[in-house]
Amino acid sequence: MTNLSVNINKIALLRNARGGNLPDLVQAAIDCESFGAQGITVHPRPDQRHIRYDDVPALKAVVTTEFNIEGYPDEALLKLVIDNQPHQCTLVPDAPDQLTSDNGWDTLKHKLFLTETISRLHTHNIRVSLFVNPEPDMLEGAKAVGADRIEFYTGPFAHDFQDDPVKAVQDYTAAAKVANSLQLGINAGHDLNLKNLKFFKEHCPGLLEVSIGHALISDALYYGLSNTIKMYLRQLSDTP
Repeated sequence: MTNLSVNINKIALLRNARGGNLPDLVQAAIDCESFGAQGITVHPRPDQRHIRYDDVPALKAVVTTEFNIEGYPDEALLKLVIDNQPHQCTLVPDAPDQLTSDNGWDTLKHKLFLTETISRLHTHNIRVSLFVNPEPDMLEGAKAVGADRIEFYTGPFAHDFQDDPVKAVQDYTAAAKVANSLQLGINAGHDLNLKNLKFFKEHCPGLLEVSIGHALISDALYYGLSNTIKMYLRQLSDTP
Protein backbone atom coordinates (compact mmCIF):
# COMPACT_ATOMS: atom_id res chain seq x y z
CA MET A 1 0.00 0.00 0.00
CA THR A 2 1.16 3.52 -0.83
CA ASN A 3 1.61 5.65 2.29
CA LEU A 4 -0.32 8.86 2.86
CA SER A 5 1.60 11.81 4.29
CA VAL A 6 -0.70 14.68 5.24
CA ASN A 7 0.68 18.13 4.56
CA ILE A 8 -0.60 20.34 7.38
CA ASN A 9 0.45 23.72 5.94
CA LYS A 10 -3.16 24.81 5.38
CA ILE A 11 -4.04 24.09 9.00
CA ALA A 12 -1.21 26.42 10.00
CA LEU A 13 -2.42 29.02 7.49
CA LEU A 14 -5.86 29.02 9.14
CA ARG A 15 -4.27 29.37 12.57
CA ASN A 16 -2.10 32.26 11.44
CA ALA A 17 -5.08 34.15 10.02
CA ARG A 18 -6.25 35.05 13.52
CA GLY A 19 -3.15 34.54 15.63
CA GLY A 20 -3.29 32.43 18.75
CA ASN A 21 -3.37 28.67 18.52
CA LEU A 22 -6.69 27.77 16.91
CA PRO A 23 -6.61 25.33 15.28
CA ASP A 24 -3.88 23.65 17.31
CA LEU A 25 -1.30 22.50 14.77
CA VAL A 26 0.40 19.97 17.04
CA GLN A 27 -2.92 18.41 18.01
CA ALA A 28 -3.91 18.29 14.34
CA ALA A 29 -0.75 16.32 13.53
CA ILE A 30 -1.45 13.90 16.38
CA ASP A 31 -5.03 13.49 15.19
CA CYS A 32 -4.03 12.92 11.55
CA GLU A 33 -1.84 10.05 12.69
CA SER A 34 -4.57 8.62 14.91
CA PHE A 35 -6.97 8.75 11.94
CA GLY A 36 -4.57 6.64 9.88
CA ALA A 37 -2.09 8.96 8.17
CA GLN A 38 1.31 7.31 7.79
CA GLY A 39 3.22 10.57 7.75
CA ILE A 40 3.15 14.31 8.38
CA THR A 41 4.61 16.79 5.90
CA VAL A 42 5.42 20.45 6.43
CA HIS A 43 6.80 22.99 3.97
CA PRO A 44 8.23 26.04 5.76
CA ARG A 45 8.68 29.08 3.53
CA PRO A 46 10.84 32.14 4.16
CA ASP A 47 7.82 34.36 4.86
CA GLN A 48 6.45 31.74 7.31
CA ARG A 49 2.92 32.38 6.06
CA HIS A 50 1.80 28.95 7.22
CA ILE A 51 4.27 26.60 8.92
CA ARG A 52 6.60 28.66 11.09
CA TYR A 53 10.12 27.56 11.85
CA ASP A 54 9.26 27.31 15.54
CA ASP A 55 6.46 24.83 14.72
CA VAL A 56 8.97 22.24 13.58
CA PRO A 57 10.52 21.26 16.97
CA ALA A 58 7.05 20.97 18.49
CA LEU A 59 5.94 18.68 15.67
CA LYS A 60 9.13 16.65 15.80
CA ALA A 61 8.42 15.96 19.48
CA VAL A 62 5.02 14.37 18.79
CA VAL A 63 5.06 12.85 15.30
CA THR A 64 5.38 9.08 15.61
CA THR A 65 5.02 8.17 11.93
CA GLU A 66 7.22 9.60 9.17
CA PHE A 67 8.10 13.27 9.50
CA ASN A 68 8.87 14.96 6.17
CA ILE A 69 10.17 18.51 5.86
CA GLU A 70 10.17 19.96 2.37
CA GLY A 71 11.39 23.21 0.95
CA TYR A 72 14.13 25.06 -0.90
CA PRO A 73 17.49 24.15 0.66
CA ASP A 74 18.79 27.54 1.69
CA GLU A 75 20.86 27.75 4.85
CA ALA A 76 17.86 28.51 7.05
CA LEU A 77 15.98 25.42 5.91
CA LEU A 78 19.02 23.16 6.08
CA LYS A 79 19.72 24.28 9.64
CA LEU A 80 16.09 23.63 10.56
CA VAL A 81 16.23 20.15 9.02
CA ILE A 82 19.55 19.18 10.56
CA ASP A 83 18.53 20.48 13.99
CA ASN A 84 15.26 18.52 13.94
CA GLN A 85 16.26 15.31 12.14
CA PRO A 86 13.13 14.39 10.17
CA HIS A 87 12.93 10.98 8.53
CA GLN A 88 12.89 12.62 5.11
CA CYS A 89 13.76 15.97 3.57
CA THR A 90 12.17 16.75 0.21
CA LEU A 91 14.08 19.39 -1.72
CA VAL A 92 12.06 21.67 -4.01
CA PRO A 93 13.38 24.38 -6.37
CA ASP A 94 11.04 27.14 -5.16
CA ALA A 95 11.82 30.84 -5.32
CA PRO A 96 11.50 32.61 -1.93
CA ASP A 97 8.22 34.35 -2.88
CA GLN A 98 6.65 31.42 -4.74
CA LEU A 99 2.97 30.75 -4.03
CA THR A 100 3.29 26.98 -4.44
CA SER A 101 5.67 24.46 -5.97
CA ASP A 102 5.08 24.29 -9.72
CA ASN A 103 8.10 22.61 -11.30
CA GLY A 104 10.77 20.05 -10.62
CA TRP A 105 14.54 20.38 -10.28
CA ASP A 106 16.82 20.50 -13.28
CA THR A 107 19.08 17.88 -11.75
CA LEU A 108 21.67 18.29 -14.51
CA LYS A 109 22.01 22.08 -14.29
CA HIS A 110 22.14 22.03 -10.47
CA LYS A 111 24.23 18.88 -10.16
CA LEU A 112 26.98 20.34 -7.95
CA PHE A 113 24.60 22.18 -5.62
CA LEU A 114 22.35 19.14 -5.19
CA THR A 115 25.27 16.75 -4.72
CA GLU A 116 26.73 18.90 -1.93
CA THR A 117 23.35 19.46 -0.27
CA ILE A 118 22.32 15.81 -0.34
CA SER A 119 25.70 14.71 0.98
CA ARG A 120 25.33 17.15 3.85
CA LEU A 121 21.90 15.74 4.77
CA HIS A 122 23.12 12.16 4.43
CA THR A 123 25.80 12.94 6.99
CA HIS A 124 22.92 13.31 9.45
CA ASN A 125 21.19 10.12 8.26
CA ILE A 126 18.30 12.00 6.67
CA ARG A 127 16.66 10.43 3.63
CA VAL A 128 16.49 12.87 0.70
CA SER A 129 13.82 13.13 -1.97
CA LEU A 130 14.02 15.47 -4.97
CA PHE A 131 10.95 17.13 -6.47
CA VAL A 132 11.15 16.38 -10.21
CA ASN A 133 9.15 16.35 -13.42
CA PRO A 134 8.54 12.93 -15.03
CA GLU A 135 11.53 13.16 -17.37
CA PRO A 136 14.05 10.29 -17.65
CA ASP A 137 17.11 12.56 -17.83
CA MET A 138 16.03 14.36 -14.65
CA LEU A 139 15.66 10.99 -12.92
CA GLU A 140 19.09 9.90 -14.05
CA GLY A 141 20.40 13.21 -12.74
CA ALA A 142 18.66 12.61 -9.41
CA LYS A 143 20.40 9.27 -9.11
CA ALA A 144 23.75 10.84 -10.00
CA VAL A 145 23.51 13.48 -7.25
CA GLY A 146 22.74 10.86 -4.60
CA ALA A 147 18.99 11.22 -4.03
CA ASP A 148 17.26 8.34 -2.24
CA ARG A 149 13.86 9.12 -3.70
CA ILE A 150 12.15 11.42 -6.15
CA GLU A 151 8.79 13.11 -5.75
CA PHE A 152 6.91 13.50 -9.00
CA TYR A 153 5.38 16.93 -9.47
CA THR A 154 1.84 15.86 -10.39
CA GLY A 155 0.32 19.26 -11.20
CA PRO A 156 0.25 18.62 -14.97
CA PHE A 157 -1.34 15.19 -14.43
CA ALA A 158 -4.09 16.69 -12.28
CA HIS A 159 -4.68 19.50 -14.78
CA ASP A 160 -5.08 17.12 -17.74
CA PHE A 161 -6.80 14.28 -15.91
CA GLN A 162 -10.39 15.32 -16.57
CA ASP A 163 -9.90 15.60 -20.34
CA ASP A 164 -7.83 12.44 -20.92
CA PRO A 165 -6.72 10.40 -17.91
CA VAL A 166 -4.67 7.91 -19.94
CA LYS A 167 -2.71 10.62 -21.74
CA ALA A 168 -2.32 12.60 -18.51
CA VAL A 169 -0.59 9.74 -16.71
CA GLN A 170 1.49 8.17 -19.47
CA ASP A 171 4.65 10.21 -18.83
CA TYR A 172 4.49 9.31 -15.14
CA THR A 173 4.08 5.60 -15.86
CA ALA A 174 7.12 5.66 -18.14
CA ALA A 175 9.15 7.73 -15.68
CA ALA A 176 8.21 5.44 -12.78
CA LYS A 177 9.66 2.50 -14.69
CA VAL A 178 12.88 4.44 -15.15
CA ALA A 179 12.99 5.35 -11.45
CA ASN A 180 12.44 1.73 -10.48
CA SER A 181 15.27 0.65 -12.77
CA LEU A 182 17.54 3.23 -11.09
CA GLN A 183 16.44 2.02 -7.62
CA LEU A 184 15.04 5.42 -6.76
CA GLY A 185 12.08 5.37 -4.39
CA ILE A 186 9.00 7.10 -5.77
CA ASN A 187 6.88 9.71 -4.01
CA ALA A 188 4.32 12.02 -5.59
CA GLY A 189 2.44 15.18 -4.77
CA HIS A 190 0.60 18.29 -5.97
CA ASP A 191 -3.10 18.53 -6.78
CA LEU A 192 -3.74 14.85 -6.15
CA ASN A 193 -7.28 14.44 -4.81
CA LEU A 194 -10.15 12.01 -4.33
CA LYS A 195 -11.02 12.08 -8.04
CA ASN A 196 -7.60 11.34 -9.51
CA LEU A 197 -5.56 9.66 -6.77
CA LYS A 198 -6.59 6.04 -7.29
CA PHE A 199 -6.02 6.26 -11.05
CA PHE A 200 -2.58 7.78 -10.55
CA LYS A 201 -1.60 5.16 -8.00
CA GLU A 202 -2.69 2.33 -10.29
CA HIS A 203 -0.61 3.72 -13.16
CA CYS A 204 2.55 4.63 -11.23
CA PRO A 205 4.35 1.36 -10.46
CA GLY A 206 6.33 1.38 -7.23
CA LEU A 207 4.64 4.44 -5.73
CA LEU A 208 5.73 4.53 -2.07
CA GLU A 209 4.19 7.74 -0.74
CA VAL A 210 1.93 10.63 -1.63
CA SER A 211 2.01 13.98 0.14
CA ILE A 212 -1.37 15.72 0.07
CA GLY A 213 -2.40 18.91 1.81
CA HIS A 214 -4.56 21.46 0.00
CA ALA A 215 -7.13 19.04 -1.43
CA LEU A 216 -7.31 16.92 1.71
CA ILE A 217 -7.83 19.85 4.06
CA SER A 218 -10.41 21.32 1.65
CA ASP A 219 -12.30 18.01 1.63
CA ALA A 220 -12.15 17.92 5.41
CA LEU A 221 -14.33 21.06 5.52
CA TYR A 222 -17.17 18.90 4.18
CA TYR A 223 -16.38 15.39 5.41
CA GLY A 224 -14.42 15.99 8.60
CA LEU A 225 -10.74 15.26 9.03
CA SER A 226 -11.08 11.70 10.25
CA ASN A 227 -13.46 10.67 7.47
CA THR A 228 -11.39 12.46 4.83
CA ILE A 229 -8.15 10.72 5.76
CA LYS A 230 -9.92 7.37 5.63
CA MET A 231 -11.35 8.26 2.21
CA TYR A 232 -7.86 9.04 0.89
CA LEU A 233 -6.50 5.83 2.39
CA ARG A 234 -9.18 3.86 0.55
CA GLN A 235 -8.04 5.42 -2.71
CA LEU A 236 -4.54 4.18 -1.99
CA SER A 237 -5.57 0.69 -0.89
CA ASP A 238 -4.52 -2.30 -2.97
CA THR A 239 -7.89 -3.94 -2.33
CA PRO A 240 -10.93 -3.05 -4.49
